[in-house]
Amino acid sequence: MMKGTTELRGEFTGGLVVISGPSGSGKTTICKELRTRNEVTMSVSATTRKKRPGEIHGKDYFFMTEEDFRAGIAGDEFVEYNEVFANGVLYGSLRTELEKGIADHSRIYLMEIDVRGALNLKALDFEGRYIFIRPPSIEELQRRLEARHTEAGGEIEKRLAKSKWELEQAYAYDKIIINDDLNRAIWETENYLGLAP
Repeated sequence: MMKGTTELRGEFTGGLVVISGPSGSGKTTICKELRTRNEVTMSVSATTRKKRPGEIHGKDYFFMTEEDFRAGIAGDEFVEYNEVFANGVLYGSLRTELEKGIADHSRIYLMEIDVRGALNLKALDFEGRYIFIRPPSIEELQRRLEARHTEAGGEIEKRLAKSKWELEQAYAYDKIIINDDLNRAIWETENYLGLAP
C-alpha cells in the first residue's frame, strides 16, 4: 500500500530490497545514491552484452556468452532473467549471488531489476521489500526519455508501451514512490528503509 511522505522513519533491517520501475522513472539514480551507503550491497547482474570500456567483470556485470547464459538457464542458475530490450541481449540474477547477498542479515542487498524480474522473485517467495519508482505521469516519462537523447523515436515508443504495462503492476509492490522530485524520492526511499539521517 502506498504511504505518504509524512510516515514515521522505518526501522533499519538488512535483507533483500528490490527496486524497479519504468525506464526513465529515476530508479537507477536512486539506486546509485543508495549504493553509497555503508549498509548497502548492490547486486551484480549477469548479461550477454559486450563489455564497455572501463567496465569490470564481477563489479559492473558478470559478462557471459549467450551459450553460457543459456546453459545457466537450463541449469536453474538464475532466479530471474529476461531479454530486457528485445534486442537479443539477456540479463539475469544469479541464484548463488542472491543467496550469498541475503545471507548477511546486517546489510541491505539491493537489486535494481525490471518489473518482470521483480514479479518473478516475488513468485519464488523471496522475502524482501519491493519498491516501485513511479513517474508522476506518462507524459513526464516521455519527456524524460526524450531529454536523455539516448533512444531514437521508435525506441521511445517501445519503452512507453512497455511502461504502461509496468505501471499496471505497481500495486504488486510493498511501496510505491512517486518521483516528481528526485531529492524527495531519494529521501522517501531512504526513510522507508530506515537509512534516512
